[in-house]
Amino acid sequence: MIVGVGIDVVGVERFGRTLERTPALRTRLFTPAERDLPLESLAARFAAKEAVAKALGAPQGLAWHDAEVEKSPSGRPVLRVSGTVAAAAAALGVTSWHVSLTHDAGVASAVVVAEGLGQAGPL
Repeated sequence: MIVGVGIDVVGVERFGRTLERTPALRTRLFTPAERDLPLESLAARFAAKEAVAKALGAPQGLAWHDAEVEKSPSGRPVLRVSGTVAAAAAALGVTSWHVSLTHDAGVASAVVVAEGLGQAGPL
């Protein structure tokens, strides 16, 4: 069953200006494996991290590094969760994730679907 769905959109140029203005933000938002990707890919991954939070109901205390988008051997994006994000997902009964990223015409977006058995316990 679908436990939650999240979507987010990021203006690539605006996001780039923000990263230029605040260089430490790149380290705070992205894992070492993500940091050196092209700007469009970073914007899409940021959108995915926001979409993850929305799919989980936007709980407080999620760490940015606890949601990472990797590329599978086929090129398909794969969401890896750990720490705070994995704990929030487990509390909701999430057992798998689906993620789709895109960027075109200066906009990056992501859709995340959290799938599982439903709420595992009280929130």
